[in-house]
Amino acid sequence: MLLAMDVGNTNITIGVHSNNEWIGTFRMTTKTPRTSDEYGLFLLALLNSKKIEVKDIDGVIISSVVPNIMYSLNNGVRKYIRLEPMIVGPGIKTGISIHTDDPREVGADRIVDAAGGFYEYGGPLLVIDFGTATTYDFISEKGVFEVAVTSPGIKITANALWQKAAKLPEIEIKKPSSILARNTIDSMQAGLVYGYIGQVEYIVKKMKEELKLPNMKVVATGGLARVMQGETEAIDIYDSILTFKGLKHIYDRNRGK
Repeated sequence: MLLAMDVGNTNITIGVHSNNEWIGTFRMTTKTPRTSDEYGLFLLALLNSKKIEVKDIDGVIISSVVPNIMYSLNNGVRKYIRLEPMIVGPGIKTGISIHTDDPREVGADRIVDAAGGFYEYGGPLLVIDFGTATTYDFISEKGVFEVAVTSPGIKITANALWQKAAKLPEIEIKKPSSILARNTIDSMQAGLVYGYIGQVEYIVKKMKEELKLPNMKVVATGGLARVMQGETEAIDIYDSILTFKGLKHIYDRNRGK
């Protein structure tokens, strides 16, 4: 079994792979400070909830964009899972070539998504990850990560709205029944969701135009992709476990499988 973890700015997503399927997926918050024991015990509890035995796990891979928790997380894995985790970073084989101005600036999460998207769906491909930030990453037909767009995530946008406007309440991010809102909550939801749909459609359109790839496939993933799912024709495929697929591919590639 493979234990895969993706450490994002908001959440840590965790998946367990066995016999060609993901038999358990979990989510925990990133920002809460934790010791190695807390991480380890939390992982044991999650695994136990799916009746997964620690002794059956023979590999661990982690990608992270939050360096300051990695010491405790790595030690938690070593102490409680009793394995040395493989870390997505410099020197690891991903199968994706990065041809940006400074490849070191490209986060591990984006590389993992690119690998998952390319080896699952082929290229040319645009991967949109709706997370803390929303990222639009282009991978060529040869598996080259060439260009990228980064925008504030829909939750960041929502937080700015109600934190900076004293009389606006915190609301659930969902599409209202109509854009013709008649109350404050519906009007905020309409602005957030329809406005974000407009952003997605325009960025995808412009990237296709400038890349001269009008039929490029677009794959969406990330915790907030569910808000966009089915709301725009700009997205061809919604894949909730694309990151896990990328981590599995990278793990196998570096284990010689």
